[in-house]
Amino acid sequence: MLMREAGRITGNALREAGRAIEPGMTTGELDTVVRRYIEGQGAKPSFLGLYGFKGSACISINNQVIHGIPSKDVVIKSGDIVSVDVGACINGYHGDSAYTFACGDITPQAQRLLDTTRESLYLGIKQAVRGNRIGDIGYAIQKYVEARGYSVVREYTGHGVGASIHEDPSVPNYGTPHRGYRLEEGMVIAIEPMINAGTAGVRQLGDGWTVVTADGELSAHFEHTVAITADGPVILTMPDPI
Repeated sequence: MLMREAGRITGNALREAGRAIEPGMTTGELDTVVRRYIEGQGAKPSFLGLYGFKGSACISINNQVIHGIPSKDVVIKSGDIVSVDVGACINGYHGDSAYTFACGDITPQAQRLLDTTRESLYLGIKQAVRGNRIGDIGYAIQKYVEARGYSVVREYTGHGVGASIHEDPSVPNYGTPHRGYRLEEGMVIAIEPMINAGTAGVRQLGDGWTVVTADGELSAHFEHTVAITADGPVILTMPDPI
């Protein structure tokens, strides 16, 4: 599959970011780790310059949901949860993946949010089979997280991935079973639950990028690029085995 290499590089770049995160480093320094790895593989960071974005990764801390701009002035502290969203392009195709990392010791409440959001991603992936519909994915995610007292962000969704980093169809993290776009063999989509500890509401900061929770509560974000195949869903953004 042509997109496997882009996915592999994306997954490995995200793992490198997770290994690098430590108290006292800036989000700008973390962005450099991502960029150096991707470019060292002969690929290009998908997000760098996309719609005018100035980083190679979106790095969002605590109540920041998505699209945090890397900066030399933003310092990561022990106890923070750090969402890193990475894309890599090679041979004309993109991969897209995100993970929310714990920096040092985090609260049990934060850990539960991370665990729930990560599990919801894999429940959504299980529904990414030929013949199902987009609503089956969103319903699986929504049902799981809401049963645990969390909220699904509705303004931002997953999406198709291919020669462009963002393609149709949209892949919401909520939905109705058996409704929406039918999944067909050969499709590639990014499934990415963005889950809030409090209400579902979000707002964008004045920088024109960073999205935060409306109530200031924590948010987590996990994502994989997934291919729809005859044998079931295939995660393209898994990092290489250690």
